Amino acid sequence: MIDFQNASYVKLGYWDLTDAAQALSPVLAAGEQIHLAFKGIRDSVTFTDKRVIALNVQGMTGKKKDYTTLPYSKIQAFSIETAGTLDLDSELEMWFSGLGKVKLEFNRQVDIRGVGQLLADKTL
Repeated sequence: MIDFQNASYVKLGYWDLTDAAQALSPVLAAGEQIHLAFKGIRDSVTFTDKRVIALNVQGMTGKKKDYTTLPYSKIQAFSIETAGTLDLDSELEMWFSGLGKVKLEFNRQVDIRGVGQLLADKTL
């Protein structure tokens, strides 16, 4: 499974939805739509209308991939933290039943409030 504790230099940034759809096509359900997608150097996190998908690209060639599904129905709580003047990244923490806390760090350009709104729509 993906290591959600990103290295401090690897912050998630926006990922083109067309590229995300192409990369995730082997695991998307019929009719599943991507709402938001974020990518680090090789790994990514995508928010669809049904779930959160974490893609962990492994190995030197990147041919081995781990797709982790995090269902919205298992989110018990979540927290967003916006970027500040000195703290240049924003953060999302989600607590999953049976999994525990998942923490994601985003670069300054990401509107973390939009992520929070999507999660509120899907979980509340």
